[in-house]
Amino acid sequence: MRRNLLTLMFVALASMFTLAQAPANSDIQADRKDVRQDQRDLRKDQRDINHDKRDLRQDRVDRNKDQRDINHDNRDINKDRVERNQDLKNGNVAAARAEQRDINHDKRDLNHDRVDRNKDQRDINHDKRDLHHDRVDRNRDRKDIRQHKRDIRHDKKGR
Repeated sequence: MRRNLLTLMFVALASMFTLAQAPANSDIQADRKDVRQDQRDLRKDQRDINHDKRDLRQDRVDRNKDQRDINHDNRDINKDRVERNQDLKNGNVAAARAEQRDINHDKRDLNHDRVDRNKDQRDINHDKRDLHHDRVDRNRDRKDIRQHKRDIRHDKKGR
């Protein structure tokens, strides 16, 4: 009985030592490699975020400029209509035709500005979506870095 008890204790101690062995160096090296790769990904994501922010600012500036042009063209069209109506009232048909040509030109310009504004708004929406996805990727990479660093610390303590 005493011999069985000693054998059992020996087996228990031997199993504890085999479980407490340090992991291989390759695990730590692989974790360090993963950390470096995640840090590179993090820098790339941050560059993408900065680029998207600049692009978003520029698209908003363009959209606002187009809106100012639209408002200016609307004022010009209204003034030209008043002048055209005044010329028709006075019987000056040639001047009324010239005002109508000016109105048509301003309307074409107005439509081009509206198209530009809508394209800028579409670009803004796409840039917002890209910015969101880049931020999600950056946060995921930060989380991965923290996890890999925890793994490295855990592996070192296991030695």
